[in-house]
Amino acid sequence: MRWIKRLIDRREPWLDALIALAFTTVAVLVGRDPEGTGWRPQDGLGIAVSCLVNAPLALRRRAPLTVFLVSGSAWVLFITLGYWPVVNSMGPFLALYTVASLRPLRPALVCTVLVGAIWVYAGWRIGQATPAVFAQAIVFPAVGCRVGIAAQISARRADRLAELAEQLRREQQHRMRRAVAEEQRRIARELHDMVAHHMSVINVQSGLASYVFGSEPETARAALRTITETSKEGLGELRRILTLLRSGPDDTADEPSGALAETEAGAAPYAPMPGLSRLGEMAERVRAAGVPVELRTEGTPRPLAPGVELCAYRVVQEALTNVIKHARPARATVVVAYGPRELTVTVTDDGRRGERPLQANVPPSSGHGLIGMSERARLYGGTVDIGPRPGGGFRVCLTLPTAAPAAGR
Repeated sequence: MRWIKRLIDRREPWLDALIALAFTTVAVLVGRDPEGTGWRPQDGLGIAVSCLVNAPLALRRRAPLTVFLVSGSAWVLFITLGYWPVVNSMGPFLALYTVASLRPLRPALVCTVLVGAIWVYAGWRIGQATPAVFAQAIVFPAVGCRVGIAAQISARRADRLAELAEQLRREQQHRMRRAVAEEQRRIARELHDMVAHHMSVINVQSGLASYVFGSEPETARAALRTITETSKEGLGELRRILTLLRSGPDDTADEPSGALAETEAGAAPYAPMPGLSRLGEMAERVRAAGVPVELRTEGTPRPLAPGVELCAYRVVQEALTNVIKHARPARATVVVAYGPRELTVTVTDDGRRGERPLQANVPPSSGHGLIGMSERARLYGGTVDIGPRPGGGFRVCLTLPTAAPAAGR
């Protein structure tokens, strides 16, 4: 199998060798009896010269000009010795075609003129220097040269198309890698916002229930109820994300590409995405975790794009989660302002730190939540301003255009 594969990989050399052998065989067989042509029958010398004319064709792709010169010179010798020129005419013509298809135009034109001159010389040798011979000397080499030039142009176009196809393939792979990386960031951002908030509330409530389990049973029961509701909501959101990630191509053929692109920019068919209408539920959970929250709305509420509402919801969720983790029991204020062309959401806390009734078991944050806020805002053409307040506390201000561009653009 290996030698067969090598033959296939090197098909051009052995094909040229077969062509040279075929041309030589035809020349020897046809030249034996040129009766009625006025030319000398082929003998041993004629066979040797015929081999010299056609054998170099096996190397025509490696050295086109050298092969043409050797084959043409041998053809001139063959004619000079009185043998029939037509017998070996195909070898020089193939060599001419090869030069025209592989070399620049000027050498091809020179070789064309030489073949025409040899043709005229053959007619002169037999005393037939007629206008027909001159016409053949012009037309036949010109056609061979033109066909070779056309083959060279086609080969260049094929190489260019192959290059463009390879470039397109690399660009597609690059876009696919970028899309995968973007999808990974979106999934990480979505999971971070959802898990961090719910787990922070559950952490605080479980600690509170353990702390007052014996002294205040009702408070402990309320804390356990909050844990149940929060974990149920968190599991529902996690199930929605995983359902989108597990959907096959047929399930999402008519949806935007990417699980989180569907989550961010359009309504998922499996469960409603959280939006501004659910900020009240979030505020109740945060109050149960020991952070008083005031929720205000300014302007006239109106329906917004699902992705915009999800972005605002997640930013508020992350901001309040940070208050629970780092500033509890500070007071927080959430203001949702509907402008003519933008939505502004501001989350502030007073930074008040006193004796905590319960130690939080949440590990220190690495800052991914703040990065996620900025990425979400940028995804929808908005901005987010995050920083400490002059009078103490922290402030997060999100501004989103109400006609936000589609996610991922």
